Amino acid sequence: MDILWSPWRNQYVTAEERQLGCVFCRLAQGEGEEFDASHFVLFRGQSNFIVLNLFPYNTAHLMIIPYAHLAILSDVAKETTDEMMDLAKRAQEIIQIEYKPDGYNLGMNLGKAAGAGVAEHLHLHVMPRWSGDANFMTTIGETRVLSESLPDTYRRLKKHFA
Repeated sequence: MDILWSPWRNQYVTAEERQLGCVFCRLAQGEGEEFDASHFVLFRGQSNFIVLNLFPYNTAHLMIIPYAHLAILSDVAKETTDEMMDLAKRAQEIIQIEYKPDGYNLGMNLGKAAGAGVAEHLHLHVMPRWSGDANFMTTIGETRVLSESLPDTYRRLKKHFA
């Protein structure tokens, strides 16, 4: 059996902040422009909010997160999932304008066995993809190559959500 190591995930898995309860609930309860900017919250809707992934696989990798603390998709209200999909469409349009990727991955990892880092609070990943973006560097070199910093990505995307 081959083993694919992802050592950069250890920084996330062992983060002290994870010991303080649900990170997404803390983000959901935050208020004000200063809080949102310091935590990379791009938009707050009626039932969901959009935030940059702090441990992105690619530049502009973001997540759409319901305010409700739920782990089971079938437990989420239709209004919330409808808004989630509308926000995913809007996010894709905005990322396309700013970054012009070649494709996208949209998805949820439901449960720890499915790879969810925050299994207790479901969320939808929106990840732009470019041809050749997953090369030897990530898997062999154990290194991610991002083309810009999170603050720069936040500034580029935030103006479209205003």
